[in-house]
Amino acid sequence: MSLTPPLQRVALVTGAARGIGLGIARWLLDRGWRVALLDIDAVGLPRAEASLEAPTRTLALVADVSDPAQVQAAVAKVDATWGRLDALVNNAGIAIFKPVVETSFDEWRSVLATNLDGPFLCSQACVPLMRRSGGGSIVNIASISGLRASTLRVAYGTSKAALIHLTKQQAVELGTLGIRANAVAPGPVETEMAKQVHTPAIRADYHDVIPLNRYGLVEEIAAAVGFLCSEEAGYVNGQVLAVDGGFDAAGVGLPTLRRSQGQ
Repeated sequence: MSLTPPLQRVALVTGAARGIGLGIARWLLDRGWRVALLDIDAVGLPRAEASLEAPTRTLALVADVSDPAQVQAAVAKVDATWGRLDALVNNAGIAIFKPVVETSFDEWRSVLATNLDGPFLCSQACVPLMRRSGGGSIVNIASISGLRASTLRVAYGTSKAALIHLTKQQAVELGTLGIRANAVAPGPVETEMAKQVHTPAIRADYHDVIPLNRYGLVEEIAAAVGFLCSEEAGYVNGQVLAVDGGFDAAGVGLPTLRRSQGQ
């Protein structure tokens, strides 16, 4: 009978101080993972880590994912602390909702720097550690806005569409190293931010075009990400999983059809 303790896998989750990132960290911790929480929010991150109540299995890292030096330093701390990395979840992101002609170049670059440069830099920094650990999984948090265009999302939607293609590039090149890459594309999700910025009219519009007629839950996004990080998804590579209640599949005209059927 072997007395070797079970392997405790390690994940790095960016944008982990709140919302979907914090929910992913909690999901992984509940299943025995150790989790490094990375966020630019130096005030909110310690509070998030404390809320998880797992001090021996969490590591808080304050860093800007668009800064190569900060990313490298953060990953070095993961290596020094746990000596391995099994999963990277590129969740950190920002959004600026403005019309095309009103979006400044600085705003455009700011969104692309976080939403696209960030996953590129974090993945590059993590690949050597994953290879040394025997392989791993990269999960990029894209968006339904990367699959279908919408109003006021020229920077955000474009960054997420590019992130989806980056995922496929990673899957093709890193698969030979034993590292899988996939993306999750959430639809509208019940986060604190959504509750603050989505008016009743906006919520009603989303309900009209989502076949399940509701917003997703953070826990539902986390479960999808957790699956892609796990060995159960060992042959899933280069895929985009839309966790959106059927939003992307619905196309146009669904609200009218629904009303015409008395639903």
